[in-house]
Amino acid sequence: MIYLDNNATTKIDESVLAAAMPFLTENFANASSTHKFGISANEAVKKARVQVANLLGCQANEIIFTSGATEAINLIIKGLNPFGKDGKEKKHIVTAQTEHTAVLDTCAYMETIGYEVTYLPVQKDGLLDLTLVKESIREDTLLVCIMLANNEIGTIQPIQEIADLAHQKGACFFTDATQAVGKIPIDTNEIDIDFLAFSGHKIHAPKGIGALFVRSQLRTLITPLQHGGGHEKGLRSGTLNVFGIVGLGQACEIAQKSIEKNATQIAEMRDFLESELLKIEHTFVNGNTENRLPNTTNICFEGADSEATILGLEDIAVSNGSACTSMKIEPSHVLKALNLTDGQAFQSIRFSLSKYSTMEEMKIAAAKITKLVKELREML
Repeated sequence: MIYLDNNATTKIDESVLAAAMPFLTENFANASSTHKFGISANEAVKKARVQVANLLGCQANEIIFTSGATEAINLIIKGLNPFGKDGKEKKHIVTAQTEHTAVLDTCAYMETIGYEVTYLPVQKDGLLDLTLVKESIREDTLLVCIMLANNEIGTIQPIQEIADLAHQKGACFFTDATQAVGKIPIDTNEIDIDFLAFSGHKIHAPKGIGALFVRSQLRTLITPLQHGGGHEKGLRSGTLNVFGIVGLGQACEIAQKSIEKNATQIAEMRDFLESELLKIEHTFVNGNTENRLPNTTNICFEGADSEATILGLEDIAVSNGSACTSMKIEPSHVLKALNLTDGQAFQSIRFSLSKYSTMEEMKIAAAKITKLVKELREML
């Protein structure tokens, strides 16, 4: 199988699995237990917290472990105190139409309990208009929530500028960085982010583990969604997933050491695949081709239904949108936000590579897709 759906999930790194496995088999103790086995598990959690913090350029006590980005997103959007930093009630949220459904669905819920949400449109290339962002942030804006890099088209937003605009009006800034962490450098010391969420399974760690960065001075503004033993600074009670946490830490350390090298090599393969596929008539790239993730391209093959393409490829894994919305038979909300027609959205394919991708795979994939698209068009 040629796997080109890494924005949905990635293969677990062998060294990540090796580091984590002992915490399922040998040292399986609860990290909150006070005997030596529990203390050993707790030390492993502490080490992982440092590894994650190092990748993000923050302090270890600013990392909260969660089950993944979806939980972290819910915790911030639902749990942020509406009286905010200055004690004035604020119940307005600003987000973008191209956010992941974890953000959009949570914001929709917030509207049912009295919040107002502004869903910003994007430009044809997927980037936000900063003038429009500035105009949308009000005195009663509690939170500006903009993803760092889009999961379907890879577009990278200018989050430093957006964070500055939010802070000028006294609002907090939160970014879903799920697709960006480990793929491009992120330094919370340089970028004035208040909250950041990501999932481990996008960077070769296990599924079911993620992390939330909460700037230390803002921790008291968050009300936990679940209560219990007071784990994770009281923000996320529940027995720690030591296996997942250790795996996440190891994956973050690996990513930190190889992020620039991987980005260069992956972008070279992505660009080759993209250039070969664009030789097919009536094709075009969706989204910005300058400010995007090094591993992602989203291409519209007009006249070739994406579902038929996916089924026809058989031994090549690609997707036509977010894995989290694959059960919905409707065009991608991200592609529709770029002003694509329903037909064009249904004819678009996302290709997302990883460090395990090879140039030989790109050559095979390009040849097979070129042949299949021609066959599908001839059937019309």
